[in-house]
Amino acid sequence: MTSRFEFRPAALAAAGLAGLTLLLASSTAGAAVTFSSFIQSADITAALGQTNTIAITYAGDKFVGTVYFGPNNLQLYQSDLSGGSVQKFGTPLPTGGGEPVVAAGLGQAGFAAGAIYASGSDTNIYRYAPSGGAPVLFGSTDDGSGVRQIFFDPGSTFGGKMIVTTTSGHVLTFDGSGTRALVANVHEDTEGMDIASTNYGQYAGQLLVASEGSGKIRAIKSDGTVTDLQLRNTSGAAVTIALAETVSTVPLDLGLSGNPLEGFYVANYASDVQKADASQFAGLLGDTIVTSEFSSNSALWDLHYNGDVLNTFTVTQVGTLPLQSEDGIFVTAQRINDVHPLPEPSLLVAAALLALGGARRYRRRD
Repeated sequence: MTSRFEFRPAALAAAGLAGLTLLLASSTAGAAVTFSSFIQSADITAALGQTNTIAITYAGDKFVGTVYFGPNNLQLYQSDLSGGSVQKFGTPLPTGGGEPVVAAGLGQAGFAAGAIYASGSDTNIYRYAPSGGAPVLFGSTDDGSGVRQIFFDPGSTFGGKMIVTTTSGHVLTFDGSGTRALVANVHEDTEGMDIASTNYGQYAGQLLVASEGSGKIRAIKSDGTVTDLQLRNTSGAAVTIALAETVSTVPLDLGLSGNPLEGFYVANYASDVQKADASQFAGLLGDTIVTSEFSSNSALWDLHYNGDVLNTFTVTQVGTLPLQSEDGIFVTAQRINDVHPLPEPSLLVAAALLALGGARRYRRRD
């Protein structure tokens, strides 16, 4: 998002005629994926005094989200795993404005599982403890550009590090100590990202990123090599994706556990957070979902790789969101395991002391 309800003719023109062709052709495409409200608009308003949902992440024992505009723009909120008990999370971000972004650590590369990292879309990134509290400055962008997205590599391609995209097109990595490295520069505002699945052949494990201005989807290797993906509609014509926003790879293990928590969660600006159950993506495992940031009926596109010989991706609309698509995330059994936050150190010490006391009492009874 670059402005409130930004679905404008000029924005579509910036995305290119090909993107417009894809948009118009989609009107007859199948739309199988449907959503229902997960975190209610009224509950967010009760907690923050406003809605304008922008980002959402899964943090093990809760979901943590952000909002756009308004007096509480920099105040994060949380819900329980059922989308209820909505309340403020931590104290507000000390800097920024606009579109705050948020992600939870996966317990790799020195990042604590369930720790929350957020940015007010300025140059700064802050860290919250899993329980909230006051944010601490963690790092900043290399060129003073604004943070557009925060993502944690779930595998080994980028060493499990934090990956950050920016308004200038820089793609950065951070390790748990805050050491920053520039991976690539795509020279335009870049936001949504995820890692390509093994179904993507030569692109497997690469970082997929979207630029809503051009509608391009790019693949980035860990050595910084950037490739523009060759997108085709179902007729084989070259296209771009108008106002491309979220990029979310459908996990190969999505839904295997039967845990009802599994599914796709996405901020439905300016109202609520929506969810699509895992079962709705059964035929799309290993593909990538890209959303278009329209002011209503935002399209969900499936990117299906046609193999290394053709080296093209067929783009098909598979659903819509009720309003404007913003940040989204898949939750799987593996992510549930990875992100579940450990107790705070003080709680661990208290538990150890209680256990020790119990053991001593038990010995005295012998």
